[in-house]
Amino acid sequence: MKARMDATDHPSLRHIHLAERIARTGIDEAMVERLVRGFYDRVRTDPLLGPIFAARVDEWEPHLRTLMDFWSSVALQTARYAGRPMPVHVRLDVGPEHFGRWLELFRTTAAEVCTPEAAVFFVGKAEQIARSFQMGIDAHRSVMRPSGIPAAR
Repeated sequence: MKARMDATDHPSLRHIHLAERIARTGIDEAMVERLVRGFYDRVRTDPLLGPIFAARVDEWEPHLRTLMDFWSSVALQTARYAGRPMPVHVRLDVGPEHFGRWLELFRTTAAEVCTPEAAVFFVGKAEQIARSFQMGIDAHRSVMRPSGIPAAR
């Protein structure tokens, strides 16, 4: 049975929705860059999150470019990001306190560098992403034994 197509599944309707979002929020590539750079400036100096990133990111500019591609794809549907972030994040020793802090810093940055409408959009997406990553990490951990060997199913 074919799934019912919703209004945003049609290419021209997606384009209209995107144009409406851009007009309503003012989101553009410059805003995405300000958001990503401002947010990760905070992350890098944060006592909880900074050490996690410092241990894994040697060259920040390529990492920031990847994150700009990610957020551009989310907000502007540019399709510049084609990575798989979940496998990277599953390997990190992070929990709810890390995601809470990540969201706190993200909300603060979005409020400072975005229009109010864009901040609502970006924060909503960030909250969805944080929930998804936390669920993926929790699911991964639930099937792993302490030895790191997958549990038999």
